[in-house]
Amino acid sequence: MATRIIAGKTVQVNDEGFMTNPSEWNKEIAVAIAAEEGIAELTPAHWKVIDFCRQDAADSGKAPTLRRISTAAGVSTKDMFALFPKGPAKKVARIAGLGKPEGCV
Repeated sequence: MATRIIAGKTVQVNDEGFMTNPSEWNKEIAVAIAAEEGIAELTPAHWKVIDFCRQDAADSGKAPTLRRISTAAGVSTKDMFALFPKGPAKKVARIAGLGKPEGCV
């Protein structure tokens, strides 16, 4: 398993760059990954989605899909694309320190 230094912390990642151990994640890592993904600032709306995804993944054992986020978190698909452009479920999973959601290419 590969490792990577993000926000000064060494974390385990898979071949696609997704963190493999959600317990290694922290908010500083989220901010650093978001910047890499082209999101300059994480707003309260971003954190609502990130926090939901982390809790949902802790409960279910896997990163939520876009459909799950939009229905369970109450964030429309349109808003998800505005917050996390170009692949919102995959992008929020990466920022939240989770694995790639099922069905994402």
